[in-house]
Amino acid sequence: MLSLPLATASGERAPLVDALFTAVSAVCVTGLATVDTGSYWSLFGQVVILLLIQAGGLGIMTLATLIALLLRHRLGLRARLVAQTETKTLTSADVRRVVRRVVLFSLVCEAVVAVVLTARFAAEYDERLGAALYDGVFHAVSAFNNAGFSTNADSLVGYAGDPVVLGAVCAAVVVGGLGFPVVFELVRSWRRPSRWSVLTRITVAVTAVLLVVGTVGYLVGEVSNPATLGALDPEDRALGAFTASVMARTAGFNAVDIGALRPETLFLTDVLMFIGGGSAGTAGGIKVTTFGLLAFVVWAEVRGEPAVVVGRRRVPQATQRQALSVALLGTALAVVGTSLLLDLSRVSLDQALFEAVSAFATVGLSTGITADLPTSAQLVLVALMLAGRVGPLTLATALALRERSRRTQYPEERTIVG
Repeated sequence: MLSLPLATASGERAPLVDALFTAVSAVCVTGLATVDTGSYWSLFGQVVILLLIQAGGLGIMTLATLIALLLRHRLGLRARLVAQTETKTLTSADVRRVVRRVVLFSLVCEAVVAVVLTARFAAEYDERLGAALYDGVFHAVSAFNNAGFSTNADSLVGYAGDPVVLGAVCAAVVVGGLGFPVVFELVRSWRRPSRWSVLTRITVAVTAVLLVVGTVGYLVGEVSNPATLGALDPEDRALGAFTASVMARTAGFNAVDIGALRPETLFLTDVLMFIGGGSAGTAGGIKVTTFGLLAFVVWAEVRGEPAVVVGRRRVPQATQRQALSVALLGTALAVVGTSLLLDLSRVSLDQALFEAVSAFATVGLSTGITADLPTSAQLVLVALMLAGRVGPLTLATALALRERSRRTQYPEERTIVG
């Protein structure tokens, strides 16, 4: 559809690589782009991108389940198990209700953010109501689904000092990135943290810590940089640092020039992007649950504890191995992707690593080199985006399904570690 002449503003057919790259980036809710979304694509092309973002955010399997519901008005066991895997429900009996709640919650959140942004764009930026409504809806859908696509050539740089626009976008990014199971549990039991599940405890705690660490890191690293936070008014710098910390969690919007960040801040962004957001949500990366669980594993090992305990709940060893597998394979993909980008293009290590991690973690932030990369390097990013979107979930599910018990055990032997 993006290859149609109708999809471009000029009326000429888009090159296949640009159409493929944009389609993959949209459906993987990444946000990386080889062409400017607002000026290169026509209204038809932008609507196609918006629909791909929505489909990718809801999840391919969840969307397929909804289609089956509409066509057959019932769910078979296979379809219910598929939906159960995507939505992380514990039983198959409530899958239909959960999927409906996921879709309804997504649409309601996007509608609320769209109303706030539309009102702000119309009142403060003198946009016509129709244009303000379109921009509000586009950015609301893109933000909640952690996509990072924007109709503005400079993303959110033009709103760097606007707490309403940045606040609404950040709220949508955080809520969408927490994950549907966590959000539903918080709605039910937000007053009783003692009853939260291990998933919710880890997700909320690690998300809060990373947001604080990211905000402080950006302030320390960039407050004296005149090309980024240093260019903002003193009262706007904290907002800019917080926004950058939120967006590094797989959202892809930027309110400052990413290409002008200092090397230490770029590396901090690499780490935040790689960790990502919550499970079963719209965020990417290896997920905060994976990172948090591995932190608890290390803490238990340092203390000499025989088991990993989170909130008075013992974490099974199989789950620990799954987290370790996801983290190590994610690291391998980022390393291989960086190596290929260095081999196929003339970019620095900082730029190659940043671009590879951004693609794998489906973030969408870029130092500005995406459009200038050779076709071969852009195809590497396409592969990384696909792997980053379906890889961690598929790997974790496959490992869980392959779990089996042995009737015999081999003798134990220790080896040297470290």
